[in-house]
Amino acid sequence: MTGLLREDVQSYPRPPALEPVPQRIIVRHAGTVVADTIAALRVLETHHAPSYYLPRSDVLAGLLAAAGSSFCEWKGHARYFDVIAGDGIVPRAAWSYDRPTARFAGLAGYIAFYAGLIDEAWVGDTRVIPQPGDFYGGWVTANLVGRIKGAPGTNHW
Repeated sequence: MTGLLREDVQSYPRPPALEPVPQRIIVRHAGTVVADTIAALRVLETHHAPSYYLPRSDVLAGLLAAAGSSFCEWKGHARYFDVIAGDGIVPRAAWSYDRPTARFAGLAGYIAFYAGLIDEAWVGDTRVIPQPGDFYGGWVTANLVGRIKGAPGTNHW
C-alpha cells in the first residue's frame, strides 16, 4: 500500500491547480540527499502526473543556472538548473518559476526536479517514476490511475 489516496489524472483540473503536499518529499542522487521537505507544493493538471515543487531552502544540493528557458501558458517563464550531487553534475535536472503568474504566485522560491534525471524521488513512502516522455516533469506514483500524457502521440492533447 502506498499511503496515498487513489487519484484519476483525468479528473485533475484545467486550468491546473496548485495545492500543498502533506507528505514528506525526498530527492536523492549519487548517494546524497538533494532535497528533503515537508513543505512541498504540487501542480495538478488534466492527464498529467503531478509536478512537485520544493522550497529552495530545503534543497541541499548546489544548483547552477543552465542555458535555456521555456514558457508555460499557466505558470509563466521557467528557468533551468544543473544539480550538483555527489561528485557530479546532472544537467538541467531542475527548474523554477522565479516570477510565476498570479495564479501560481506560490511557486516563487520553489524548485522542481525531473524524476527521470535523478536517482530517486519519494512522496512519503512511495517511490516516484518519471512521467512518460522527455518533455513533462511530473512524478508518477502507484496511486495514480488514468492516461498520463508524455508517451509518443500524447504531447498535444
